[in-house]
Amino acid sequence: MLNNIQEFYNILPIVILGGGIILSVFIELYSQKSESVLPWFSILIFLSAGFYSLLTVANESIVLQNMLSTGGRTNIFYFIFNIGAALVCLLSVDYTKKYGMNYGEYYILIQSSVLGMMLMAGAKDFFMIFLGLEIMSICFYVLAGVNRKKEKAIEASLKYFLLGAFATGFLVYGIALIYGTAQSTSIDIITSKFTELSGNIIFLVGVLLFLIGFSFKIAAFPFHMWVPDVYQGSPTTITGLFSTIGKASAFAAIIASLTALFSGGFQSLFLPYLSVLAVFSMLFGSIVAIAQSDIKRMLAYSSISHAGYILIGLASGTPVGVAGVVFYLAVYTFMNLAAFGIISLIEGENDANLEIDTYSGLGSRNPVLAALLSLIMFSLAGIPPLAGFFAKYYVFIAAIKSGLTWLTILGIVSSLISVYFYLRIVVLMYFKERETEITYSKSFSGMLGVVISVLLVILLGIFPGSLLDLIIAYL
Repeated sequence: MLNNIQEFYNILPIVILGGGIILSVFIELYSQKSESVLPWFSILIFLSAGFYSLLTVANESIVLQNMLSTGGRTNIFYFIFNIGAALVCLLSVDYTKKYGMNYGEYYILIQSSVLGMMLMAGAKDFFMIFLGLEIMSICFYVLAGVNRKKEKAIEASLKYFLLGAFATGFLVYGIALIYGTAQSTSIDIITSKFTELSGNIIFLVGVLLFLIGFSFKIAAFPFHMWVPDVYQGSPTTITGLFSTIGKASAFAAIIASLTALFSGGFQSLFLPYLSVLAVFSMLFGSIVAIAQSDIKRMLAYSSISHAGYILIGLASGTPVGVAGVVFYLAVYTFMNLAAFGIISLIEGENDANLEIDTYSGLGSRNPVLAALLSLIMFSLAGIPPLAGFFAKYYVFIAAIKSGLTWLTILGIVSSLISVYFYLRIVVLMYFKERETEITYSKSFSGMLGVVISVLLVILLGIFPGSLLDLIIAYL
């Protein structure tokens, strides 16, 4: 009985979110003010689940018939997902009204997608990863096209669905081959038998297909083809969701499922694949981003390059590298949410004000937005002492300690290239004037979401050890 009660407390973050989804459905069905109630109710649910996860990070256990882990790294991911989703809801309150898409199901879909992410992060079985991935993906396909009046949104939704379904095919076939050779889908059992299984070519092909499936989800080169169009066509706040906690959940699933690679002597098996993926993602994303004139497309290619930097941490094949990856994902979540939050405030109706040239003269016309965006661009470029610098520093150090100095050098080269397209926006804001006026959205909730995100980026830059020590302690 006591064990059952403790198990319930350990899975309470999932219970809170699951209960919140059911209550949200009832609010949507029976309340005439559901559009104004649901955003704040969703934020309350996310904050409750997120902070409870952080408070119970020490309660490590395996529950639900050895299908799900709780505490430790899992709870840290729960915190990142829920706080990120709360910020997305905050940014969405007025943005959805501006585009006439303030439907109640918008927030229910965000809640459901986060539930899928949480199942992926805590998975101890490949079926749990698949279940979480499908819950998240279906919600994402709908959210991409939630603005039904906009052709680009419908196109983005369809492209995301078709390529996402294609990627899932790789994933399912990979899991089938893994099960066929290991006779189990339990991650712990497969990890314990990894030494003998690593000599089986069918098992190795299964793991490779599994990795390829998730390479689509993290938007790594050459599986990135859906990213620019989906990011550009989707509502800006939803693009922020895709590029941050959506990406983080895919990395969480990779870390959860490939534990043996990061704790044993199996680095030579799949880490070269991750290294090659990292190199091409970094360089391709950084180089192509330079040519973009639309700020959302620029950040889409930037997201591909950041996937490459994060892959460096995985390619190091050590617990320290994994800790650096988790820290990077937390920092990247707040950086990108702030960037897309500012874009959503400046964006006009019918995709107006999304050209990079639109930001000319922003420093004199809206000094607060310009200052916040400058800080985020500096952080994304990896300029100290902001959190973006330490995020790259930790994954680079992990790679050097693993003997991957060449990979670190290429990472630094890619970072230097990226400085150009990030600082180009800062130069336009402060050193070039625009002839025509721009009307900015006056959204208190949107501005609050941006300010909180920027403050978190600054604080994690000043006190990076506060989060990293926690991650290392419970890895």
